[in-house]
Amino acid sequence: MPTKNRLADIYLRFLQLRETLRALPSLPPLDPLEERILSYLAKASLEHAQISVRGMMAHNEFGSPATVHSRLKSMRRKGWITLADTDDARRKQIELTQAAMLYFDQLSECIVRAAEDR
Repeated sequence: MPTKNRLADIYLRFLQLRETLRALPSLPPLDPLEERILSYLAKASLEHAQISVRGMMAHNEFGSPATVHSRLKSMRRKGWITLADTDDARRKQIELTQAAMLYFDQLSECIVRAAEDR
């Protein structure tokens, strides 16, 4: 029988809280590849890196350029990302929306709650 103090319990509570968060009406859900792309963009944002559409399409781990492009279009329609102009009119920079940042704030609160319930 698991003990109440196991660190794994915190993670499992976090997963439970995250599922509750996903059920709330906010941004439309992402498919698994879109979630991976969102995580990548969030890490890049944390490091103040600027990611262009073309740069994102060059990442083979997300699939073919066409697949990445279609997922970015989907994420944009769903409200997770925006495309900003750069000095080069042919290049668009990918930015997280305020709604996406709010989602990350809410996820952070889930982590804190899971740890406090320990």
